[in-house]
Amino acid sequence: MKITNVEAYPVWGGHRNFLFVVVDTDEGIYGVGEAGITGRELAVMGAIEHFKPLLIGQNPANIEHIWQTLFRGGFFPAQRILSAAISAIDIALWDIKGKALGVPVYELLGGKVREKVVCYPHNRGHAMEIEPLVESCLETKEEGWKFVRWGLPQDGPILEPRQAVLTAIKQFHAVREAVGDEIEICFDVHTRLDLPDALWLCREVEDTRPYFIEDPLRSENPDSFKTLRPRTHVPLAAGEQFSSKWEFRQLIEEEWIDYARIDLCIVGGITEARKIAGWCETHYIKLAVHNPLGPVSSAACLQLNLATPNVGVQEQPRKPGTTLTDVVPVQPEWEDGYLLAPTRPGLGIEFDREAARRHPFQMTELPHLRRLDGSFTNW
Repeated sequence: MKITNVEAYPVWGGHRNFLFVVVDTDEGIYGVGEAGITGRELAVMGAIEHFKPLLIGQNPANIEHIWQTLFRGGFFPAQRILSAAISAIDIALWDIKGKALGVPVYELLGGKVREKVVCYPHNRGHAMEIEPLVESCLETKEEGWKFVRWGLPQDGPILEPRQAVLTAIKQFHAVREAVGDEIEICFDVHTRLDLPDALWLCREVEDTRPYFIEDPLRSENPDSFKTLRPRTHVPLAAGEQFSSKWEFRQLIEEEWIDYARIDLCIVGGITEARKIAGWCETHYIKLAVHNPLGPVSSAACLQLNLATPNVGVQEQPRKPGTTLTDVVPVQPEWEDGYLLAPTRPGLGIEFDREAARRHPFQMTELPHLRRLDGSFTNW
Protein backbone atom coordinates (compact mmCIF):
# COMPACT_ATOMS: atom_id res chain seq x y z
CA MET A 1 0.00 0.00 0.00
CA LYS A 2 1.25 3.48 -0.90
CA ILE A 3 0.08 7.01 -0.11
CA THR A 4 -1.24 8.71 -3.25
CA ASN A 5 -2.57 12.02 -1.98
CA VAL A 6 -2.91 14.25 1.09
CA GLU A 7 -5.64 16.90 1.09
CA ALA A 8 -6.72 19.45 3.68
CA TYR A 9 -10.40 20.31 4.17
CA PRO A 10 -11.03 23.52 6.11
CA VAL A 11 -14.68 23.45 7.14
CA TRP A 12 -16.73 26.35 8.47
CA GLY A 13 -18.84 25.09 11.36
CA GLY A 14 -21.07 28.13 11.84
CA HIS A 15 -18.98 29.88 14.48
CA ARG A 16 -15.46 28.63 13.80
CA ASN A 17 -13.41 26.63 11.33
CA PHE A 18 -12.41 22.98 11.64
CA LEU A 19 -9.45 21.58 9.72
CA PHE A 20 -9.61 17.97 8.54
CA VAL A 21 -6.95 16.12 6.54
CA VAL A 22 -7.57 13.10 4.31
CA VAL A 23 -4.78 10.70 3.31
CA ASP A 24 -5.53 8.50 0.27
CA THR A 25 -3.86 5.24 -0.75
CA ASP A 26 -3.54 3.20 -3.93
CA GLU A 27 -5.77 0.49 -2.43
CA GLY A 28 -8.74 2.83 -2.07
CA ILE A 29 -8.49 3.02 1.72
CA TYR A 30 -8.46 6.54 3.10
CA GLY A 31 -7.79 7.93 6.55
CA VAL A 32 -8.99 11.16 8.10
CA GLY A 33 -7.38 13.31 10.79
CA GLU A 34 -7.98 16.69 12.39
CA ALA A 35 -5.59 19.55 13.19
CA GLY A 36 -5.64 21.91 16.15
CA ILE A 37 -4.41 25.52 16.52
CA THR A 38 -7.84 27.06 15.99
CA GLY A 39 -7.73 30.39 14.18
CA ARG A 40 -4.53 29.60 12.28
CA GLU A 41 -5.84 27.00 9.85
CA LEU A 42 -4.22 28.54 6.78
CA ALA A 43 -0.80 28.27 8.39
CA VAL A 44 -1.37 24.59 9.19
CA MET A 45 -2.54 24.01 5.62
CA GLY A 46 0.73 25.53 4.40
CA ALA A 47 2.64 23.05 6.56
CA ILE A 48 0.65 20.19 5.07
CA GLU A 49 1.62 21.32 1.58
CA HIS A 50 5.27 21.21 2.64
CA PHE A 51 4.80 17.68 3.98
CA LYS A 52 2.87 16.37 0.97
CA PRO A 53 5.91 15.55 -1.24
CA LEU A 54 7.46 13.66 1.68
CA LEU A 55 4.35 11.51 2.03
CA ILE A 56 3.45 10.58 -1.56
CA GLY A 57 4.68 7.06 -2.26
CA GLN A 58 5.29 6.16 1.40
CA ASN A 59 3.87 3.05 3.03
CA PRO A 60 1.16 4.41 5.37
CA ALA A 61 1.77 1.52 7.77
CA ASN A 62 5.18 2.94 8.70
CA ILE A 63 3.62 5.42 11.10
CA GLU A 64 6.57 5.93 13.44
CA HIS A 65 9.04 6.39 10.57
CA ILE A 66 6.75 8.94 8.93
CA TRP A 67 6.32 10.76 12.25
CA GLN A 68 10.08 11.02 12.76
CA THR A 69 10.60 12.21 9.19
CA LEU A 70 7.99 14.96 9.47
CA PHE A 71 9.01 16.09 12.96
CA ARG A 72 12.76 16.14 12.34
CA GLY A 73 13.04 16.37 8.56
CA GLY A 74 13.04 20.15 8.38
CA PHE A 75 16.09 20.34 10.71
CA PHE A 76 14.21 22.72 13.04
CA PRO A 77 12.09 20.59 15.41
CA ALA A 78 8.40 20.84 14.62
CA GLN A 79 6.31 22.92 17.01
CA ARG A 80 2.71 24.21 17.14
CA ILE A 81 1.83 24.81 13.47
CA LEU A 82 3.99 21.98 12.16
CA SER A 83 3.02 19.60 14.96
CA ALA A 84 -0.67 20.32 14.34
CA ALA A 85 -0.17 19.30 10.70
CA ILE A 86 1.73 16.19 11.81
CA SER A 87 -1.08 15.39 14.24
CA ALA A 88 -3.74 15.37 11.54
CA ILE A 89 -1.62 13.21 9.25
CA ASP A 90 -0.70 10.82 12.04
CA ILE A 91 -4.34 10.33 13.09
CA ALA A 92 -5.24 9.64 9.46
CA LEU A 93 -2.49 7.00 9.21
CA TRP A 94 -3.81 5.17 12.27
CA ASP A 95 -7.27 5.30 10.68
CA ILE A 96 -5.87 3.71 7.52
CA LYS A 97 -4.06 0.96 9.43
CA GLY A 98 -7.17 0.08 11.41
CA LYS A 99 -9.30 -0.05 8.25
CA ALA A 100 -6.70 -2.14 6.41
CA LEU A 101 -6.62 -4.69 9.24
CA GLY A 102 -10.36 -4.52 9.89
CA VAL A 103 -10.06 -3.48 13.56
CA PRO A 104 -10.65 -0.33 15.63
CA VAL A 105 -7.55 1.70 16.39
CA TYR A 106 -7.72 0.78 20.07
CA GLU A 107 -6.94 -2.82 19.10
CA LEU A 108 -3.67 -1.60 17.58
CA LEU A 109 -2.84 0.13 20.86
CA GLY A 110 -3.10 -3.01 22.96
CA GLY A 111 -6.86 -3.46 23.14
CA LYS A 112 -9.52 -2.03 25.41
CA VAL A 113 -8.89 -1.44 29.09
CA ARG A 114 -12.43 -0.04 29.52
CA GLU A 115 -15.75 -0.31 27.71
CA LYS A 116 -16.60 3.38 27.75
CA VAL A 117 -15.01 6.76 28.51
CA VAL A 118 -16.54 9.34 30.84
CA CYS A 119 -16.71 12.87 29.40
CA TYR A 120 -17.37 16.42 30.51
CA PRO A 121 -19.38 18.99 28.53
CA HIS A 122 -18.93 22.72 28.13
CA ASN A 123 -21.44 24.57 30.28
CA ARG A 124 -22.51 28.13 29.70
CA GLY A 125 -19.78 30.05 31.46
CA HIS A 126 -17.07 32.66 30.88
CA ALA A 127 -19.56 35.34 31.95
CA MET A 128 -20.00 37.18 35.24
CA GLU A 129 -23.54 35.90 35.89
CA ILE A 130 -24.15 33.03 38.30
CA GLU A 131 -27.75 31.90 37.72
CA PRO A 132 -27.38 31.06 33.97
CA LEU A 133 -24.31 28.98 34.80
CA VAL A 134 -26.16 27.09 37.53
CA GLU A 135 -29.08 26.46 35.15
CA SER A 136 -26.70 25.10 32.53
CA CYS A 137 -25.05 22.77 35.05
CA LEU A 138 -28.44 21.46 36.18
CA GLU A 139 -29.44 20.90 32.56
CA THR A 140 -26.38 18.79 31.76
CA LYS A 141 -26.81 16.86 35.01
CA GLU A 142 -30.37 16.06 33.98
CA GLU A 143 -29.11 14.89 30.56
CA GLY A 144 -26.84 12.36 32.24
CA TRP A 145 -23.43 14.04 32.23
CA LYS A 146 -21.33 13.21 35.31
CA PHE A 147 -19.27 16.42 35.12
CA VAL A 148 -19.78 20.14 34.72
CA ARG A 149 -17.20 22.53 33.35
CA TRP A 150 -16.92 26.27 32.84
CA GLY A 151 -14.18 28.87 32.66
CA LEU A 152 -12.83 31.96 34.37
CA PRO A 153 -15.53 34.63 33.97
CA GLN A 154 -15.06 37.79 31.96
CA ASP A 155 -17.12 40.95 31.54
CA GLY A 156 -17.57 41.03 27.77
CA PRO A 157 -14.12 41.84 26.33
CA ILE A 158 -12.80 42.84 29.77
CA LEU A 159 -10.96 40.42 32.04
CA GLU A 160 -9.86 41.99 35.29
CA PRO A 161 -8.26 39.26 37.44
CA ARG A 162 -9.57 40.35 40.86
CA GLN A 163 -13.14 40.71 39.62
CA ALA A 164 -12.89 37.42 37.74
CA VAL A 165 -11.61 35.49 40.76
CA LEU A 166 -14.21 36.94 43.13
CA THR A 167 -16.99 35.98 40.71
CA ALA A 168 -15.51 32.52 40.11
CA ILE A 169 -15.46 31.81 43.86
CA LYS A 170 -19.16 32.65 44.07
CA GLN A 171 -19.87 30.50 41.01
CA PHE A 172 -18.04 27.52 42.49
CA HIS A 173 -20.08 27.52 45.67
CA ALA A 174 -23.38 28.11 43.85
CA VAL A 175 -22.72 25.26 41.41
CA ARG A 176 -21.62 22.81 44.10
CA GLU A 177 -24.73 23.55 46.15
CA ALA A 178 -26.96 23.13 43.10
CA VAL A 179 -25.55 19.93 41.56
CA GLY A 180 -24.68 18.11 44.80
CA ASP A 181 -21.65 16.06 45.68
CA GLU A 182 -21.99 13.36 43.02
CA ILE A 183 -21.22 15.67 40.08
CA GLU A 184 -17.57 16.48 39.37
CA ILE A 185 -16.48 20.08 38.71
CA CYS A 186 -13.81 21.02 36.16
CA PHE A 187 -12.77 24.66 35.95
CA ASP A 188 -10.68 26.21 33.19
CA VAL A 189 -8.58 29.27 34.04
CA HIS A 190 -7.39 29.16 30.40
CA THR A 191 -3.94 30.59 31.28
CA ARG A 192 -5.59 33.89 32.25
CA LEU A 193 -4.09 34.40 35.72
CA ASP A 194 -0.67 35.04 37.18
CA LEU A 195 0.62 33.17 40.21
CA PRO A 196 -0.84 35.30 43.06
CA ASP A 197 -4.37 35.31 41.65
CA ALA A 198 -4.21 31.65 40.62
CA LEU A 199 -3.13 30.67 44.12
CA TRP A 200 -5.88 32.79 45.67
CA LEU A 201 -8.51 31.12 43.50
CA CYS A 202 -7.24 27.60 44.15
CA ARG A 203 -7.23 28.08 47.90
CA GLU A 204 -10.67 29.68 48.05
CA VAL A 205 -12.40 26.84 46.15
CA GLU A 206 -10.71 23.89 47.86
CA ASP A 207 -13.81 23.24 49.97
CA THR A 208 -15.90 22.69 46.81
CA ARG A 209 -13.71 19.71 45.87
CA PRO A 210 -13.04 20.44 42.17
CA TYR A 211 -12.00 17.53 40.00
CA PHE A 212 -9.26 19.81 38.68
CA ILE A 213 -8.32 23.41 38.01
CA GLU A 214 -7.11 23.64 34.43
CA ASP A 215 -4.28 25.83 33.13
CA PRO A 216 -4.07 28.02 36.24
CA LEU A 217 -0.93 29.65 34.83
CA ARG A 218 0.44 30.58 31.43
CA SER A 219 2.30 27.76 29.70
CA GLU A 220 5.42 29.52 28.44
CA ASN A 221 7.28 28.92 31.71
CA PRO A 222 6.21 25.59 33.22
CA ASP A 223 8.73 26.14 36.01
CA SER A 224 6.15 28.42 37.68
CA PHE A 225 4.15 25.33 38.64
CA LYS A 226 6.83 24.42 41.18
CA THR A 227 5.70 27.43 43.22
CA LEU A 228 1.96 26.85 42.81
CA ARG A 229 1.87 23.08 43.32
CA PRO A 230 2.98 22.87 46.99
CA ARG A 231 0.77 25.79 48.03
CA THR A 232 -2.64 24.36 47.07
CA HIS A 233 -4.40 21.04 47.54
CA VAL A 234 -6.67 21.19 44.48
CA PRO A 235 -5.78 18.87 41.59
CA LEU A 236 -4.10 20.72 38.71
CA ALA A 237 -4.36 20.06 34.97
CA ALA A 238 -2.19 21.52 32.21
CA GLY A 239 -0.64 20.83 28.83
CA GLU A 240 -3.16 21.68 26.12
CA GLN A 241 -0.78 24.16 24.46
CA PHE A 242 2.17 21.77 24.41
CA SER A 243 3.28 20.38 21.07
CA SER A 244 5.54 17.47 22.03
CA LYS A 245 6.57 15.12 24.83
CA TRP A 246 9.57 17.32 25.50
CA GLU A 247 7.33 20.21 26.56
CA PHE A 248 5.49 17.91 28.98
CA ARG A 249 8.74 16.61 30.48
CA GLN A 250 9.15 18.92 33.44
CA LEU A 251 5.51 18.94 34.57
CA ILE A 252 5.48 15.14 34.50
CA GLU A 253 8.85 14.39 36.03
CA GLU A 254 8.44 16.95 38.81
CA GLU A 255 4.84 15.77 39.37
CA TRP A 256 3.48 19.31 39.30
CA ILE A 257 0.21 18.27 37.64
CA ASP A 258 -2.40 15.62 38.39
CA TYR A 259 -3.96 15.54 34.91
CA ALA A 260 -2.21 15.84 31.54
CA ARG A 261 -4.22 17.90 29.06
CA ILE A 262 -2.81 16.24 25.94
CA ASP A 263 -4.24 17.62 22.69
CA LEU A 264 -3.94 14.85 20.09
CA CYS A 265 -4.42 17.41 17.32
CA ILE A 266 -1.48 19.56 18.43
CA VAL A 267 0.95 17.30 20.25
CA GLY A 268 1.75 15.05 17.28
CA GLY A 269 -1.24 12.75 16.98
CA ILE A 270 -1.87 9.34 18.50
CA THR A 271 1.78 8.35 18.11
CA GLU A 272 3.12 11.09 20.38
CA ALA A 273 0.14 11.09 22.75
CA ARG A 274 0.65 7.39 23.42
CA LYS A 275 4.25 8.03 24.50
CA ILE A 276 3.25 10.86 26.83
CA ALA A 277 0.50 8.71 28.33
CA GLY A 278 2.99 6.00 29.23
CA TRP A 279 5.31 8.55 30.76
CA CYS A 280 2.41 9.92 32.82
CA GLU A 281 1.57 6.43 34.05
CA THR A 282 4.99 6.13 35.71
CA HIS A 283 4.12 9.22 37.79
CA TYR A 284 0.46 8.31 38.46
CA ILE A 285 -0.76 11.23 36.35
CA LYS A 286 -4.05 10.67 34.54
CA LEU A 287 -5.05 11.90 31.11
CA ALA A 288 -7.74 14.51 30.63
CA VAL A 289 -7.36 14.94 26.89
CA HIS A 290 -7.99 18.38 25.45
CA ASN A 291 -10.73 18.05 22.84
CA PRO A 292 -12.42 21.35 21.93
CA LEU A 293 -12.47 20.47 18.23
CA GLY A 294 -14.66 18.41 15.91
CA PRO A 295 -15.88 14.82 15.62
CA VAL A 296 -12.64 13.45 14.16
CA SER A 297 -10.71 14.68 17.18
CA SER A 298 -13.36 13.18 19.46
CA ALA A 299 -13.03 9.81 17.74
CA ALA A 300 -9.22 9.84 17.99
CA CYS A 301 -9.32 10.79 21.68
CA LEU A 302 -11.81 8.02 22.34
CA GLN A 303 -9.60 5.39 20.70
CA LEU A 304 -6.60 6.46 22.80
CA ASN A 305 -8.59 6.58 26.03
CA LEU A 306 -10.10 3.14 25.49
CA ALA A 307 -6.61 1.62 25.35
CA THR A 308 -4.88 3.70 28.04
CA PRO A 309 -5.08 2.66 31.71
CA ASN A 310 -4.43 6.06 33.29
CA VAL A 311 -7.42 8.05 32.04
CA GLY A 312 -9.47 10.48 34.11
CA VAL A 313 -11.93 12.11 31.75
CA GLN A 314 -12.30 13.23 28.13
CA GLU A 315 -13.32 16.74 27.17
CA GLN A 316 -16.42 16.57 24.97
CA PRO A 317 -17.93 20.06 24.44
CA ARG A 318 -21.19 18.70 23.10
CA LYS A 319 -22.84 15.37 22.41
CA PRO A 320 -21.58 13.65 19.24
CA GLY A 321 -24.01 13.74 16.38
CA THR A 322 -25.04 17.34 17.04
CA THR A 323 -22.49 19.14 14.85
CA LEU A 324 -21.10 18.67 11.32
CA THR A 325 -23.36 15.66 10.82
CA ASP A 326 -23.24 16.01 7.04
CA VAL A 327 -19.44 16.18 6.96
CA VAL A 328 -18.95 13.36 9.49
CA PRO A 329 -22.18 11.34 9.17
CA VAL A 330 -20.93 8.51 11.41
CA GLN A 331 -19.71 9.76 14.80
CA PRO A 332 -18.96 8.20 18.21
CA GLU A 333 -21.93 7.17 20.34
CA TRP A 334 -22.72 8.94 23.63
CA GLU A 335 -24.80 7.43 26.42
CA ASP A 336 -25.44 8.73 29.92
CA GLY A 337 -22.27 10.80 30.14
CA TYR A 338 -19.96 8.30 28.42
CA LEU A 339 -18.60 7.72 24.91
CA LEU A 340 -19.03 4.08 23.96
CA ALA A 341 -16.39 1.85 22.38
CA PRO A 342 -16.93 1.65 18.60
CA THR A 343 -16.70 -1.62 16.69
CA ARG A 344 -16.16 -0.17 13.21
CA PRO A 345 -12.55 -0.35 11.92
CA GLY A 346 -10.11 2.54 12.12
CA LEU A 347 -11.43 5.57 13.97
CA GLY A 348 -14.95 4.26 13.55
CA ILE A 349 -16.23 7.29 11.65
CA GLU A 350 -16.94 8.35 8.06
CA PHE A 351 -15.95 11.57 6.28
CA ASP A 352 -17.92 13.11 3.38
CA ARG A 353 -15.60 15.21 1.23
CA GLU A 354 -18.34 16.77 -0.87
CA ALA A 355 -20.16 17.89 2.24
CA ALA A 356 -16.92 19.35 3.57
CA ARG A 357 -16.50 21.40 0.39
CA ARG A 358 -19.99 22.84 0.89
CA HIS A 359 -18.77 24.58 4.06
CA PRO A 360 -15.72 26.54 2.86
CA PHE A 361 -13.25 28.26 5.14
CA GLN A 362 -14.19 31.68 6.51
CA MET A 363 -11.56 34.03 7.89
CA THR A 364 -12.19 34.53 11.58
CA GLU A 365 -10.19 35.45 14.67
CA LEU A 366 -10.30 34.13 18.21
CA PRO A 367 -11.65 36.47 20.90
CA HIS A 368 -9.23 39.02 22.33
CA LEU A 369 -9.47 40.26 25.91
CA ARG A 370 -8.08 43.34 27.63
CA ARG A 371 -7.68 44.66 31.14
CA LEU A 372 -9.52 47.75 32.39
CA ASP A 373 -6.42 49.81 31.63
CA GLY A 374 -6.54 48.71 27.97
CA SER A 375 -3.61 46.26 28.11
CA PHE A 376 -3.84 42.90 26.37
CA THR A 377 -4.51 39.78 28.41
CA ASN A 378 -4.93 36.11 27.55
CA TRP A 379 -8.23 34.81 26.24
